[in-house]
Amino acid sequence: MEHPRDRERTQAADRRRRLQSARLYLICGAQDDHFIDSALRGGADIVQLRCKGADDDQIVAMGRRFARLCAARGALFILNDRPDLVADAGADGAHVGQDDMQVSRARRLVGPQRLVGLSTHTPAQIDSTTRSGENRPDYIGVGPVYATPTKAGREAVGTDLVRYASRRARVPFFAIGGIDERNVGDVVAAGARRIAVVRALVGAADPETAARRLRSALGTEKEPVGAA
Repeated sequence: MEHPRDRERTQAADRRRRLQSARLYLICGAQDDHFIDSALRGGADIVQLRCKGADDDQIVAMGRRFARLCAARGALFILNDRPDLVADAGADGAHVGQDDMQVSRARRLVGPQRLVGLSTHTPAQIDSTTRSGENRPDYIGVGPVYATPTKAGREAVGTDLVRYASRRARVPFFAIGGIDERNVGDVVAAGARRIAVVRALVGAADPETAARRLRSALGTEKEPVGAA
């Protein structure tokens, strides 16, 4: 019988392996099963649930549903801002912002076998993640590259910060912020190999096709894992 610690190490290694190969990261609020599965079929590798106004029970219930859908397609499921609910929701990790909590605290809450992501908006914040230690995240978001209503009041950083991250980041980074089919080519030209999107999929008439087009623009095609 496999020892619990060996199982945890295996789970941690599998999550990090999938993170390394991830290219398209969907961030969304409450969505139905059809939308999530369509985005996953199109090639989303990671789905993050971000529900700022929901209570704990609602987040856990939605999280469990998202977790099942992601697991069926071999995708990672991340919970925004709530490392304390990751285990109950069945998530693969948590994502925190610069003003939420330190990565070290988030990691203590989610456990060593799960992932912790961090938003970055400046060269100094990117540089801080190059150091080893308990405050080093498993991945970072870099942006907002373009102005976006999902980050109202935060100034767009443009592709210069993407170029900086492509040279300096020592963990996987996802360019984020107003990225869609029209500008993803510029983001890729700046050095991004991974992107995170909200409206490009949430606002799409056909999320599966939109996800496939974004994957194609990234230079990667994915055969989704799991049920057809």
